[in-house]
Amino acid sequence: MKNIIYGFFLAIQFLTRIPIPIQCPWNNKTSRWALRSYPVVGLILGMILMIVYFLLEPHLHAHLLTLLIISGWVWLTGGLHLDGWMDVADAVGSNAPLEKKWEIMKDPHVGSFGHIALLFLLAWKAVFIYDLLQFDKLFIAFLFIIACSRLGVVMLMIFLPTAKSNGLAWEWKKHINRTDFIFAIIPVLILVCLFPEFFFYLPAYLLFVILYGAWVKSVFKGTNGDLLGTAIEGGELWGLVITWIYFSFVMA
Repeated sequence: MKNIIYGFFLAIQFLTRIPIPIQCPWNNKTSRWALRSYPVVGLILGMILMIVYFLLEPHLHAHLLTLLIISGWVWLTGGLHLDGWMDVADAVGSNAPLEKKWEIMKDPHVGSFGHIALLFLLAWKAVFIYDLLQFDKLFIAFLFIIACSRLGVVMLMIFLPTAKSNGLAWEWKKHINRTDFIFAIIPVLILVCLFPEFFFYLPAYLLFVILYGAWVKSVFKGTNGDLLGTAIEGGELWGLVITWIYFSFVMA
């Protein structure tokens, strides 16, 4: 039981800014439970954002509410995944050989491609959130989007090789196996049982993981921390696009 609790706290400490004043041990059992807890942490983030939405929606215009949601989203995650997004954009934009791409991703400085990619990512997220604020079940969609994006990272960690036999991604991967995916998907399946009309997120995110995983293997030959962070940011944008299509055309 201690390993489950420590693993859950590790996932919160790693994926969010939520203060957990506990020194959690890192070992093969706690790291596995941390990975299994990724979607649960996503649900917690989604619930926090939606509580903010419900409290402030009667008092703010849609454009201010959108900016507040985006700002809260970035603050809660500490910009961790945005950093990976920018590093990957710089590496891909360089059109350099593979080894040079790895060097660019390790560089702590952000280049022009990283800044441009960040600008467009946040702009597109803001546009879709603004347009989706009119729909009643947006808060449920947020739960699915943030949880499924982190479930997708679990899948990528399990089924894709790491590019290097060191680093953060390697430390996570060396203790996990396919059984951990079963534990990780349980909270998402419970969410689907509660809201079966949102079942479409499962095949949508499966498609995203397949496409993104194929691209990673083709371009980088394996994953690292930056590519997994990019998967979370890209997965969230993907979810917003799918949600906008569903609400705008299917539900309409």
